[in-house]
Amino acid sequence: MNLRSSWVAETGQTREDTRLTQTGVTTLTNPVQVRSGVLPGSYTGEHRLAGFWTFGASAMTATVSEGRAVIQGEISQGVYPVTLPSSVDVTFDPGDAQYGRIDLIVIRVYDNLYDSSNRNEAKVEIIKGVPAQAPQPPAVPPRSLVLYEVTVPATVSAGNGGIPWATALNDLRTPVVALGGILPVEGQVHGGAYPGQYQDSGGSLQRWDGSAWVPYPSALGGIAPSGMVTTASYTGQYRDGAGTLQRWDGNAWVPLGGIAPAGTVTTAAYTGQYRDTPNGQLQRWNGTVWAPVVAGPYFVDNSDYGDTTSTTWTSTLAGRATNPLTLNFVAPASRAVVVDFGCRMKSHSADHYAFMALKLMQGGTVVGDLDDEYATIAASPHLISVSTTRRLSNLTPGATYNLTAFFRIHPNTTTLKGGFDNTYIKVDPLP
Repeated sequence: MNLRSSWVAETGQTREDTRLTQTGVTTLTNPVQVRSGVLPGSYTGEHRLAGFWTFGASAMTATVSEGRAVIQGEISQGVYPVTLPSSVDVTFDPGDAQYGRIDLIVIRVYDNLYDSSNRNEAKVEIIKGVPAQAPQPPAVPPRSLVLYEVTVPATVSAGNGGIPWATALNDLRTPVVALGGILPVEGQVHGGAYPGQYQDSGGSLQRWDGSAWVPYPSALGGIAPSGMVTTASYTGQYRDGAGTLQRWDGNAWVPLGGIAPAGTVTTAAYTGQYRDTPNGQLQRWNGTVWAPVVAGPYFVDNSDYGDTTSTTWTSTLAGRATNPLTLNFVAPASRAVVVDFGCRMKSHSADHYAFMALKLMQGGTVVGDLDDEYATIAASPHLISVSTTRRLSNLTPGATYNLTAFFRIHPNTTTLKGGFDNTYIKVDPLP
């Protein structure tokens, strides 16, 4: 029979039976399993989560403080309660000679019944990451609770500065509480297990309504105080948005009239609504996206000298630290912009021609391809200033476009180079 019990059978109660039928149930994730995490509390009551707090003890050694936790196995394995009654030290391997890595400090449960490890114990240990130019955390073994990510820079060792503990530790501990208890939120926010579950977000009490954590600041129909509500309970709920009365329209908090303050509206309530962005740009909802009311101007330049021997268009110039020269812009409501581009250029010979032109893209689609007719051209052994201006029309309002500079020399029978300096692109939206 699949039903498990504790302290009923005269013989044969297994470790699985005991784990699966614990009455001291912690924060649920479903009817059978609980969330892995650390039990909250501190010695002075000042902190939410002191268990397994970790700090640098020496160059390559960290101290993991005492604490209690639960680690959920697979659904048939039950939950493993663990306790560290006194602190323990863990020592990291030296850094790689070239790249940094990310290690994990975990509590890991070895259970020979499932992992054939010939071990039945819980350990605080380090899962070593793989050095890389952009390092990623290593995979987490089964029945493990991650406490911290630790960034180990390249070349560090006990005799070479050690790990910079002030910046290397990334706290990933999350709390759990007894069934029915109010969960103090620390770190990642998880969904609830049942409607009516409560959590303390640090500034407000929240209730799980079956799909989202809903702040519980006031009676139904009241105006929620400023800062107490992030997601509404129902369409038509009101809140004080730090001086602006706002109404929940089913998708977002919408200010009543006027221009929405920066950061308060992500999805508009109607076409023609205006909002202020955190960087001070006024935007209008066009029915699909937020578009700048006054777009641009847009400008990019590169003052490095570069050259090419290519007779076909190329966006890469030899000798430059950065390639290519590219500029994004948002098409205005008028559907038209003026593009100005140019540089100081030379062809090393009066019989050869250096070209600079622009390619216009929208996403992965070529809208305006390279064309000698719209290029800047110079035939001179000396650097001369050359620029041109043209109008781009029939653009899609609110869409983002990209301009990229390309270069070539023609002909090139003597392997001469086209040289380019102080290149720039400027886009001015037309009214």
